[in-house]
Amino acid sequence: MRKFFDRTNCILGLSPMDDVTNNPFRRLCREMGADMVITEFISAEGINHAAEKSKRKMDFEERQRPVGIQIFGANEDELLKCVEVVEERHPDFIDLNWGCPVRKVAGKGAGSGALQEPERLLRTTAAVVKRAKVPVTVKTRLGYDERHKIIAELAEALQDVGVAMLSIHGRTKTQMYGGEADWTLIGEVKNNPRMKIPILGNGDLTEAEQVVEKWKRYGVDGVLIGRGAVGNPWIFEQSRRLLDGKEKRIIGIEERKSVCMRHLRELVESDGERVGLIEMKRHYAGYFKGLKGVRETRIRLMEAKTEAEARNIIETATLEKI
Repeated sequence: MRKFFDRTNCILGLSPMDDVTNNPFRRLCREMGADMVITEFISAEGINHAAEKSKRKMDFEERQRPVGIQIFGANEDELLKCVEVVEERHPDFIDLNWGCPVRKVAGKGAGSGALQEPERLLRTTAAVVKRAKVPVTVKTRLGYDERHKIIAELAEALQDVGVAMLSIHGRTKTQMYGGEADWTLIGEVKNNPRMKIPILGNGDLTEAEQVVEKWKRYGVDGVLIGRGAVGNPWIFEQSRRLLDGKEKRIIGIEERKSVCMRHLRELVESDGERVGLIEMKRHYAGYFKGLKGVRETRIRLMEAKTEAEARNIIETATLEKI
């Protein structure tokens, strides 16, 4: 996987997030310094049934490369069947989601639900690796629950079946997104002398300083930044500057407004006004985090009915540094 990256130090990747890592946001994060991006997770069954939403989720632009298409499913046959369809899009790699903790996914044995059945997880992963013509990567968690943190053994087994890169979220399935991410086992996996594939860490990376600290402390090959990038695509640029020994650039209010309005415009162009406005709601808090007046501005933006109204709110917002 290293062949996809010019970097010899920390790889900065955008973590896949449902209804977040769509084309406009991936484009923005790549421009802001992300070394790679991954699509929203896509159901293997949705792909195989040519569902319109699934087809749209697989779309990406050449300028986003290296880009991975992430798939999920509990049924091995469905996963194998969708590989050929996915490869018709010519992604740089296919990412297998064995980490999603939400009930509608994990409850059916997909995502992190498969961590209860590691033998099935490995058998299915091996079959997908064998079927695919592009590298197959995996994103997973420490284990199913506190008593079954199996990631150290699982990582070795995933490497043995041919996985090209492994991304680990520092929580268990039952933790969902609560509590603190535990990076100690991620570091243990990376520092296992048997492990040769790139290991990326994920979890609780909301500031550039945390990215640098985790990279130095645990020795991972890179990180995936998820919620920390929502409404804050600059985290990639800021992280790279700190990793390169440069001063962190502080993002001014006018730049925040400008990029926020661009993001809104591109979401509306991509998905239509109604959906674009809904999707943008996830990002407003991040764009104006830490500014005086953000609460009132965000409330108004959440109630905006048109793109024009939202743009006017952003342009005229009275925001100040605290």
